[in-house]
Amino acid sequence: MAAIFGGLQADNYDRQYSDSYLFKRIGDYLKAHRREVGLGIVGFIVVGIVASLRPVIISSAIDDMVDNSDFLTFLFVVLAIVAVTEYIANYARRRFTVSVIGKIVAMMRKDSFSAAIDRDLAFYDTHKTGKIVSRITSDTQEFGDVMLLGSDVISQFLSVIILLVVLFSYSIELSIVLILTMPMVVFAALFFRYLARIVTRQGSRAMAVVNDNIQESVTGISVAKNFRQEEMIYTEFSAVNNQSYSINLRKGFVISMVFPSLNILSTIAVAIIVWVGANSVFAGAITAGTWYLFIQGVDRFWFPFMNLSSFWSQFQQGLSAAERIFALIDADNTVKQVDDKNVVNLSGHIEFQDVDFSYVANQLILDKFNIDIKPGESVAFVGHTGAGKSTVAKLITRFYEFQSGQILIDGDDIRSFDIQSYRSKLGIVPQQPFLFSGTVLENIRYGRPDATEKEIMDISMSIGDGEWLESLPEGLQTDVGERGARLSMGQRQLVSLLRVMVQKPSIFILDEATASIDPFTETQIQEAIDLILSRSTSILIAHRLSTVRSADRIIVLSNGAIIEEGSHDQLMETDGHYAELYNTYFRHQSLSYVENAREMFSQAGD
Repeated sequence: MAAIFGGLQADNYDRQYSDSYLFKRIGDYLKAHRREVGLGIVGFIVVGIVASLRPVIISSAIDDMVDNSDFLTFLFVVLAIVAVTEYIANYARRRFTVSVIGKIVAMMRKDSFSAAIDRDLAFYDTHKTGKIVSRITSDTQEFGDVMLLGSDVISQFLSVIILLVVLFSYSIELSIVLILTMPMVVFAALFFRYLARIVTRQGSRAMAVVNDNIQESVTGISVAKNFRQEEMIYTEFSAVNNQSYSINLRKGFVISMVFPSLNILSTIAVAIIVWVGANSVFAGAITAGTWYLFIQGVDRFWFPFMNLSSFWSQFQQGLSAAERIFALIDADNTVKQVDDKNVVNLSGHIEFQDVDFSYVANQLILDKFNIDIKPGESVAFVGHTGAGKSTVAKLITRFYEFQSGQILIDGDDIRSFDIQSYRSKLGIVPQQPFLFSGTVLENIRYGRPDATEKEIMDISMSIGDGEWLESLPEGLQTDVGERGARLSMGQRQLVSLLRVMVQKPSIFILDEATASIDPFTETQIQEAIDLILSRSTSILIAHRLSTVRSADRIIVLSNGAIIEEGSHDQLMETDGHYAELYNTYFRHQSLSYVENAREMFSQAGD
């Protein structure tokens, strides 16, 4: 069991909801469609009444046909009318039901997707996107399918209630006997509910693992092919797929137990009714028609319970799906704003006052960190990997919550801003520039959809006289491909920088990529950076010598603490940690660029 269920633990934001609470939450979605729900209920009632009439009519006919043989024709006509009425009512019920369920599933999908994009980056550090996608797509669809199935069972239960009222009017004794068979049904239903809830929860988690594996494998297929690891990712998929198969097999075993068990119980119930009813007929307490009605009533009475039990795993799957959807919607963010001040303008004065931060408890990245960045100042952070450079930028953007201390922006606590209006004043270029499918133009105006094409063209031409744009086959209308795959790394970085330039941010944050870029593209990128630096307060996580030198101040970090700061020349004179970094990395990088440039000029001359 442990081997099969390995890796299927609940996510740390999963919650255990009671069935009553789940039904209440589902009911909240139903309230938005009161009219259609009301019409559907009318359909339920009509179907329930008509369906319960058939055995009653046949039962009455059995007694009447003893004295009137011509009654057969009348019976045929009545049953035909009943069948047509039931069909029309059932069609109307199903139509309204499908419409309501479709709208509920669509709304659940919107709510869960909205919740997913509202989660902060810390949430995505610990939870795989494939599993989140599974909740938004697979779980909502599963819930909709189960709701449709449940509507049919509800209709059947309504027929049972109506039939039970009729049965009591014919014979109280036999009706009580029929009801006394109920404990068998309830016990069986509770037993299967217990088993089904276990396997369906694991089934949902197994499917989420499969979805996550597929998404990760397809997304990274180019890397897998580069390293010839197709067989490895296929083996990994086979493992999680076999795990899912094993769990679904167990679920199948639970389902396969249902019908045999219920058939045995149904047979026992019919035998009891036959025996008690026959004695009542012989005693003259009831007629043969009434006896027939109760025999038919056993099947009618038990049918919805058999359906409920046979589809119990699906019902539990639906509740588990709803539970997983609501858990995503209800998940808490670690980033907490204490106020929602609208940010109109920022001068860009940034202060860290005794800030402590850790990604994992008890593993401090920043310890009593202090820094004061003046409005319009550009500050480059340098240091070895893990020194805390990117962490400073992530805290300024409010992607993560610091544990203690204060971060002030223009003298106000960063936690007092409306986070959307605050981030609208930030221009962020991540280490790995991400482009969305579409054109270069659409990606540049992503942060400002109202930007005109002329405005974007003017900004694009301001970088290297637009030489980079001329290298694109269709200029601004060039399709970038998935994740920008049709552009070079340098072109992607330029598009990311232009996206920020169009936004005109008050605070610019650049986490430079370390990819090798030719000197011409390097120069164009630096032009774009210099233009942004001249207009805003800038935080530079620097990997290029040119970017470091263009900064007003260089901050050298080590283990989350500032060990040196000053201009390039000042830090080189001290011959400290920065000088060591420069001599071992930046200087070597500069020489490499010179050699590459010479080689390119040499090839151009040839």
